[in-house]
Amino acid sequence: MSVGSGTQETPGSVRGGDAAPAGAPGPDGSHPPRRTATLFILITVLLDSAALGVIFPALPKLVRTLGVGQAASTAEIIGFLAIAFAGMQFVASPIQGALSDRFGRRPIILASNFGLGIDYLIMALAPNFPWLFVGRLISGAAAGSTSAAYAYVADVSTPEERATRFGYLQAAFALGYAIGPAIGGFLVDFVDVRAPFWVAAGLSLANAGYGLFILPESLPKDRRAKLSLHQLNPFEAIASLLRAQPRLIGILTPSFLMYVISTGLFSFAAVYTTYRFKWSGLHIGLYLLVLAAGVIVAQAGLVTVVVKRVGERVTAVGGMMLQTAALVAAGWATSDAGFWWAVPLMCFGAVANPAWSAIGSRSVGPSEQGRFNGAVTSLAAIAGIVGPGLFAEVYVHSAGAEGKTFMAGAPFFVAAGLALLAALLAFWATRRHAASPT
Repeated sequence: MSVGSGTQETPGSVRGGDAAPAGAPGPDGSHPPRRTATLFILITVLLDSAALGVIFPALPKLVRTLGVGQAASTAEIIGFLAIAFAGMQFVASPIQGALSDRFGRRPIILASNFGLGIDYLIMALAPNFPWLFVGRLISGAAAGSTSAAYAYVADVSTPEERATRFGYLQAAFALGYAIGPAIGGFLVDFVDVRAPFWVAAGLSLANAGYGLFILPESLPKDRRAKLSLHQLNPFEAIASLLRAQPRLIGILTPSFLMYVISTGLFSFAAVYTTYRFKWSGLHIGLYLLVLAAGVIVAQAGLVTVVVKRVGERVTAVGGMMLQTAALVAAGWATSDAGFWWAVPLMCFGAVANPAWSAIGSRSVGPSEQGRFNGAVTSLAAIAGIVGPGLFAEVYVHSAGAEGKTFMAGAPFFVAAGLALLAALLAFWATRRHAASPT
């Protein structure tokens, strides 16, 4: 479930090459305070990802309060909502990225924060499912500003600083997704099912208000790009790259499969554990917190040690195989204790993501890094549409009305098959990759 984590992390390098150099004068001739501005962006992505995570434990119960009672139906609706979110994000991301190149980063980032705040208020007050659906559409559109946040950091960082600061952004995303579900689970169990949405709205609006007075523009007017229609096409990043380099199909396909797994299973994890193991919102939140913490440790520290010892290829393929084993164990588990035993395998397997990203980055030249990362981001968004629907339907047709039968684990078995296929494709695609650590 974790190899595809951080699917929003690549846009930073998409715009970085066109950005103003660090410390360049702003539109008013001033120099953005680099550390203060970077800190604000880190806080922004932390609060945004935490706000998104806060609502996950609440969604199944909120859906049931709106008239859906069975596990299968709830899973289907949660999957439908996830598809709506990912679909809007897929459409909005390239548009917001292009708009930030044309009009600057600040207005796009602030508009996103305000939009998310209003959206969470709509969801907190939703009297029926159509209103909840509208809320998820708005949320997906407003959450498409990740590319602007990464571009902002590129604007205010030197080339030597960018990798480190992009790493900080990835950590901020992961931390937000780790603490958000835990807070949301506590609020669901001890306050009210709608409380997480009120908290998410408060986080987003407070961040927008803070940024309105603190955040300077990072992109000078003389560095801004013209806006063309092809920049608003979310399919262009993939199509143009593959036309130029067909061999990248072998690199991008395993990435897509693992993104399908991570987005799909994450979207219905709360429904699955609620009905199969009778977990409370707090239990769900703690599970996601532990899983996210393990993934952070693996991707931020463990991967460096493993790659030095066995190389990128073995790390990537081996990590995917560990993910395969973890998914089989999770689907096979008939008790919550058994489900927890899959967590260590999932966390160790998370080393696959950064190792595979490094292989992909070295598969293209310096002038193609932006387009490559844009293609990866687009694939992640498409996976966010495909994954939730796929696993929700598998669950609906295998779990039974109460989700307690052995075949309720079928989504995890399907995911394990996809992970195994990704590992085999990765092994084949990198057969000429240097075996020794780099």
